[in-house]
Amino acid sequence: MSGFLRLLRQTARLMVGMPDYDAYLRHMLTHHPDQPAMDRTQFFRDRQEARYGGKNGGKCC
Repeated sequence: MSGFLRLLRQTARLMVGMPDYDAYLRHMLTHHPDQPAMDRTQFFRDRQEARYGGKNGGKCC
């Protein structure tokens, strides 16, 4: 049951545009142990820029 609740919580966060920092940390530890992970603030900013354009020349409308 806890796996279902975790999936439900992750889905709800993604629906409102809030990526899962803990999943990112697990991914980094598993697949990129030699690279430093971003802190929570850096991660949030990176995801916002990826979604809305930010520093990469994104356009509005």
